[in-house]
Amino acid sequence: MSNLPNITRVRHEVRMRRTTVSRVEMIAPKMKRITLMSDELRGFTSLGFDDHVKLIFPGADGQLNLSPPGAEGASERVMRDFTPRRFDATAGELVIDFVIHDDGPATSWASDAKVGSVLGVGGPRGSSIISTDGIGLHLLIGDETALPAIARRLEELPASTSAMVVAEVEPGFELPLSSRANLQVVWVPRTDPNAVTGEFLLGALDNLPIMKQGCFAWAATETQAVRAIRRYLVEGRGFDKRWVKAAGYWQRGAVGSHVVVDD
Repeated sequence: MSNLPNITRVRHEVRMRRTTVSRVEMIAPKMKRITLMSDELRGFTSLGFDDHVKLIFPGADGQLNLSPPGAEGASERVMRDFTPRRFDATAGELVIDFVIHDDGPATSWASDAKVGSVLGVGGPRGSSIISTDGIGLHLLIGDETALPAIARRLEELPASTSAMVVAEVEPGFELPLSSRANLQVVWVPRTDPNAVTGEFLLGALDNLPIMKQGCFAWAATETQAVRAIRRYLVEGRGFDKRWVKAAGYWQRGAVGSHVVVDD
């Protein structure tokens, strides 16, 4: 196996695009898949499975503010980070999967979305392309917010490798996951809503035999939880920190948080 994973970082030109909903599907009791289309998606690029775009929601007047950052009124618009689940350049279609929570602007918009609804898309600013060369096991860890990126990565993996998914979810969020890779999926039910976020994930990981040699770990969940997971893998399981990529996809008590975790 290679001493280091091969990760290539690519920057993209940032554009704000106006898109229209072309399809709406429920893919799980609490997960909604929305397909967006637009001529403005020409040139859209998403090369990494964990890329994120800024979704820009219409204001109270139903209008989209797609002015560049720093322009008048730009700071007042409501935006959230989401993973591009799939992009079809030929059809000009971008697929986004939404977790339907109890509240929040993304849930409110997705709950009401129908064919013809409008949504702004900004970015992505860049991509991290993680080569599969030299990786024997892809360990993918996360919660509901990480499932789109996990599912996308699984679809990309070749048959010559293996993958293990460890996902902590509320009942109803389990999704069919498939891959050409040799795949093991461990669903970790969040049975106590008052538990510390990530507590069930750490417990599940502690009970799993995971080879560290040639294993690349990717984790995304609440920021403090993913810090604990990264620390556990490096200090508790002996992972080389360069073989762990972690991100806080949300943060308890914060709005619109997306943080790369490297400590």
